[in-house]
Order: sequence, then structure tokens, then C-alpha cells
Amino acid sequence: IASSVRQWRGDSRGHWEADTLVVETTNFTGKTAFRGSGEKMRVIERFKRMDADTLLYQYTVDDPSSFEKPWTVEIPLPRSEAPMFEYACHEGNYAMTGGLAGARAQEKSPD
Repeated sequence: IASSVRQWRGDSRGHWEADTLVVETTNFTGKTAFRGSGEKMRVIERFKRMDADTLLYQYTVDDPSSFEKPWTVEIPLPRSEAPMFEYACHEGNYAMTGGLAGARAQEKSPD
């Protein structure tokens, strides 16, 4: 995508650096609301397996129009055998709490 085409969530490109997946996202719109960021924001994400049970997720945010210097967060993600569900934000989805509570009660059932 040309740099003149800006998207709400930016334009992401991934590549490998040795055993680390690196995803760089640029071309955000001025409407992207992330801690006061602007169109010049650049996000670099890194995914690296630390061991058989841990994935290290690291991201760096660089936006000179909003921050004095780039900042980085590292989150070790442990392996889980639990199912992974799609993240979706639904305004007014009040049924989700009840649905999940019912499912958790079924999981605890001796059946």
C-alpha cells in the first residue's frame, strides 16, 4: 500500500529476523486514538519463543509528535491449554457475562 493511503489501524508488514517475527505498522490516520498518537506513529512488534512454554511479545511505540522518546513493553505469554476465543468488542453485549458464567459453571460440574 502506498504511504499516501492511511488506515485506522495502520499498514502492517512482517518479516523474520533470525528466530523472531517482526511486524512493523505505519500509515496510521490522525483518527487513530492510541494515547494521543498521530499519523507519524510507528509500532514495531516482536514475537519470539523463549522456550517450549513461553512466547515473548514485545512492542515499541515511536511517535515523535506525541512522545519524547520511543517506549517499549515486554509481555511473556505462557502456553495455555485453554481454548482461545476471538476478541470482539460489542457495545451493549451484556449477555456475555452470563454466557461465560454458565460455561464456567458447566466446567466445574462433576459430569
